[in-house]
Amino acid sequence: MVPTCAARPGPRDDGRSGIVRVIVIGGGIAGTAAALGLHKAGFDVSVYEAHPDGAEDIGAFLTLASNGMRALAALGASAAVTAIGYPLTTLRVLDSSGIEAAHAPLGESGDPLLRYRCLRRGELNAALQAEVARRGISIRHGARLASVEEGHAAVTAHFTGGGTATGDLLVGADGLRSTVRRLIAPGVEPRHAGERVFYGYATRPVPAGAPETITMVRGSAAAFGCTASPTGETYWFARVAGEPASADEIAKSTPARWRELLVELLRKDAGPAAGIVAATGERIMVTGATEMPLGTPWRSGRALIVGDAAHAASPATGQGASMALEDAVVLAKAVRDTPDTGSALALYETLRRPRVEYNITASGRISRGAAAPPGSGRGKPARRPGDDELIRLLAWNADIRTTSAHGGGGG
Repeated sequence: MVPTCAARPGPRDDGRSGIVRVIVIGGGIAGTAAALGLHKAGFDVSVYEAHPDGAEDIGAFLTLASNGMRALAALGASAAVTAIGYPLTTLRVLDSSGIEAAHAPLGESGDPLLRYRCLRRGELNAALQAEVARRGISIRHGARLASVEEGHAAVTAHFTGGGTATGDLLVGADGLRSTVRRLIAPGVEPRHAGERVFYGYATRPVPAGAPETITMVRGSAAAFGCTASPTGETYWFARVAGEPASADEIAKSTPARWRELLVELLRKDAGPAAGIVAATGERIMVTGATEMPLGTPWRSGRALIVGDAAHAASPATGQGASMALEDAVVLAKAVRDTPDTGSALALYETLRRPRVEYNITASGRISRGAAAPPGSGRGKPARRPGDDELIRLLAWNADIRTTSAHGGGGG
């Protein structure tokens, strides 16, 4: 077994755990976080990323919610992320007439480590990859997975350019178009969730709201959100109902054309949205909202998928990255605290599936225009499965089996 620090639990040294070496396929948010968690638990981890450098979806931005920030703290990676982006402490909601409908604290805003954080996806990726490297975890770029060979005692990854990697567990964190998922669950692919999603940055000051505030607009033709960065940029997104843009449409459209189409929709309402988009230059991107079907198989023998590969949801709830970070902590603790590979992966799935599949369902309902997630009352969002047990489940030094015995169905 890999030696561990006495100050924290490590993999079992009683000979019962079958996992020492872990292969992580994918160097994005889910993959780097999983590597950090498994390394912290004392395992020998290597990351293999298909992209030749650290770039991934640089144009879009995201928010990490308080639950995601709590998972980062459990991984010991808070400092790496709070060094970039900026905090969000207040939520402001406007209706289509521009009238303020709500104004409230956002998440666990009283704790600096748990405040929502707004940052660019590429910056988060780079920060987590740098933290992986700082801890001495191997990360190899340009390694595209071709196939997986499972044996009784090991699993081997074969890469397209030649070469292999062998370990006791393979974690597929290779995103929406996951190769590992196609090997575990052939034919299962993400589906359109009913919306096109626009992201952009207005570089000159526009009325986006007070510092550390995210403003959400319930528009008649689009859901819109914006926030002002400390440098004076306005980060914004818009979710518009419709079919996904075709590859041909994306190839032929320009940022100016996307801007024109979106401003035309947003001008139907009062409020800041149309002006913010009109003030945006070339930095506009569009993508389709996607989600994984419920019940997608996650594991086969010594292979497991996590993050978007397993449970991608539309961006309506803003929980994608945070759920991937939760995955990392729960997986590391499950492997650390259970007696064998099968038990570890079964416990991980038991804990995670109710929570992430609720998120897929709730986010999909919002994207398709439903008034509220299932189980809510009078428009108030229902609590996600596992919310009541989240603090205990993510506490690094708590045995995950004891925590799960309290009924924490998924984080």
